[in-house]
Amino acid sequence: MKNYLITGGCGFVGSNIAARLIEKGEKVTLLDNLSRFGSSHNLEWLRGLGSLDFIQCDTADAGALAKAVQGLRPDVVFHLAGQVAMTTSVKDPYNDFRTNVLGTMNLLEILRMNAPEAALLYSSSNKVYGSLAGVRLTEEATRYAALDYALGVDERAPLDFRTPYGCSKGAADQYVLEYARTYGLRTAVFRHSTIYGGRQHSTFDQG
Repeated sequence: MKNYLITGGCGFVGSNIAARLIEKGEKVTLLDNLSRFGSSHNLEWLRGLGSLDFIQCDTADAGALAKAVQGLRPDVVFHLAGQVAMTTSVKDPYNDFRTNVLGTMNLLEILRMNAPEAALLYSSSNKVYGSLAGVRLTEEATRYAALDYALGVDERAPLDFRTPYGCSKGAADQYVLEYARTYGLRTAVFRHSTIYGGRQHSTFDQG
């Protein structure tokens, strides 16, 4: 049995990962500040699936996060906590930075000091690529396809942060990768593109 920590564990992606792990009988700890619409409902749903631990905490609060994480000794950390709406980032860029960049830095430092052997999987965004203006597209029957990226945009594409959201996710993205190079942490970045499914609670400001 492995010990999993999921930040933002009551959100859309986090709750679906947590459900799969709970069903497999793994030890799961969710960390979430429950600020996002629908997160409390997801927490109650997850509690009905089986055993889990829950910590209400904001990753941008370094002291509270350190107190919450110290002693957990996670084997795997899914870092999903963050401000997720592009439109919200434009309205309040400072909070976007605080949540996405500072929250990620806090977690990286706590893991470096307390659990450097843990694997950290970070949820980034396709917004780090900007407009992809240089990508050649062709129109097919049901979609546009990128001629230079037959399997989808990959790490060969240059980064071009756009919007405060793209900047904050991109900055955190690069810190996660650099902590592997500089400090030897076991990190990986996933740059998701438009995903949807169960346990997703939309609001009008989500973009």
